[in-house]
Amino acid sequence: MSNQRLSRMEDSTISVRSSINNHINFDANNNNNSYKRKCTNLLPIFVGLVVIAELTFLGRLDLVKNADLVNSFYQFTTSSLSYKMLAYSGEDELESCEAWLEKEDSVQYFRDFRENPIFISGEEEDFKTCDVGCKFKDGSSAKVDAAFATHGGVFSVLRSMESSKYYPEINISTARRNGYNIVMTTSLSSDVPVGYFSWAEYDIMAPVQPKTEKALAAAFISNCQALNFRLQALKALERAEVKIDSYGSCHRNRGGKVDKVETLKRYKFSFAFENSNEDDYVTEKFFQSLVAGSVPVVVGAPNIQDFAPAPGSLLHIKELRDANEVSKTMKYLAENPSAYNKTLRWKYEGPSDSFKALIDMSAVHSSCRLCIFLATKIREKEEENPNLKKRPCMCTRGSQTVYHLYVRERGRFEMTSIFLRSDNLTVEALEAAVLLKFKSLNHVPVWKDERPKSIRSDELKLYRIYPLSMTQRQALYTFKFKGNTEFENHIKENHCSKFEVIFV
Repeated sequence: MSNQRLSRMEDSTISVRSSINNHINFDANNNNNSYKRKCTNLLPIFVGLVVIAELTFLGRLDLVKNADLVNSFYQFTTSSLSYKMLAYSGEDELESCEAWLEKEDSVQYFRDFRENPIFISGEEEDFKTCDVGCKFKDGSSAKVDAAFATHGGVFSVLRSMESSKYYPEINISTARRNGYNIVMTTSLSSDVPVGYFSWAEYDIMAPVQPKTEKALAAAFISNCQALNFRLQALKALERAEVKIDSYGSCHRNRGGKVDKVETLKRYKFSFAFENSNEDDYVTEKFFQSLVAGSVPVVVGAPNIQDFAPAPGSLLHIKELRDANEVSKTMKYLAENPSAYNKTLRWKYEGPSDSFKALIDMSAVHSSCRLCIFLATKIREKEEENPNLKKRPCMCTRGSQTVYHLYVRERGRFEMTSIFLRSDNLTVEALEAAVLLKFKSLNHVPVWKDERPKSIRSDELKLYRIYPLSMTQRQALYTFKFKGNTEFENHIKENHCSKFEVIFV
């Protein structure tokens, strides 16, 4: 096409846009949104007719050769004009911006996990439902996504519920060096934590029974070669004149075969003495004490207070020299019913939100959480593909910018859209927007059917919200944006930011 024709087409386009702008501005003081929508709907047809008329006027329209040109020019012009038509100030325009982002940021991923589920080899399937397609194989069939061994070409998974004090190879750093991409241990810093706790396995809110035994505490210790000082602590408490009934093979003074939890229910205190002192290594010894309504006296995880159902609900012998002070506290509580009952108040009033948030994690089986972790990694890899559609993730209208974020509940896979505006880019605004959105969806928390009825709630309460890449140690205990400036920078530096939320 000659320069003359291009020049005339450009003049014509400018004329069209000018005419349209004049038409829009004709009634600028009229706030009738319906009128504006009608104009918007007619624009593509009007522009197309003008373009065809101009080309016909030039007398050189070759319908076959120029079909692609007409279509391309038409799409460009209408797209540009539709985009500009959103450029009004006001609430309606910002909502239109959100709708535009919802459409433009949508991605057609290469893999649909409902039709093509995650496949893992090396262990049997041990869960009923999962929020993402998830299958376990025996390792002998088709291609898998992960394996419970070091395996070239796929994710290698290590899973153990032992203490790394006894098995150093399961230490997270050591496991990484040994070729494992995904680590599943009792550590809340592992990729997919596997704790000893769950609402389903332990009746944690079972009622408290009368304390009928003369001895203050009961002990069940069978490994007499533990790597910590638990036997020395037991002897130190006895020397401090704390009467103890010991049913285990170590330091045994009570005979007979008994049901451990039923026995513990009769004692004011029970010894939750682990075989090693390691962060997050908290076993059934502690949770059985909670079920029994017997105040736990703990030798074990240095961070055991993170696992407490309420402040003041346990006694901790951090070091051997603490045994004497703990013995005094035990005697005082035993002689003062009012003070002792306060240590078990959580049994009647419910545990703390931090405790619920911790135990709720197990409402989704660790094998399912592994599949969600893998599916998330696969999606993130897809999003790095340069051939994948580029997403704007933000939309500016006048002085306002709308940011598109994605949020999901811990234990779920699919994300939900959340929009924040530049004049209120704060953590508080994010929390409010998340609650509003999930309530509007009548969202049912993952823990709803797992928790005891006495501590279920129909009201959504947001406990934590954190970037998707965080570990549970960070999410539950250590992470927090250092003010709204840091949060704002995070949103601006991470387009289409993804977050995970914990409801309690």
